[in-house]
Amino acid sequence: MAVSSRDARLAAMVLGEDFIVWMLLALGAAMFLGNLMAVVRPRQAGQAAGDLERAPRGRSIAMAALGLVVAIAAAGSLIAG
Repeated sequence: MAVSSRDARLAAMVLGEDFIVWMLLALGAAMFLGNLMAVVRPRQAGQAAGDLERAPRGRSIAMAALGLVVAIAAAGSLIAG
């Protein structure tokens, strides 16, 4: 079944041509900032039994670095066109 040009325009209008790249930028930035804040400012009160006092530093830094790489790659892709 062939896709008509009207259907293609509608899909581009609803989702945008760079929808996936925008989502990668948003998720990468959120991953970076969330993990960075977990290291810099751990929560103060309201801990349940079995919760850690602090986020695991190594894992949080690694995940923040991964989020930063994804966000930078997505931003570069959007800038490049």
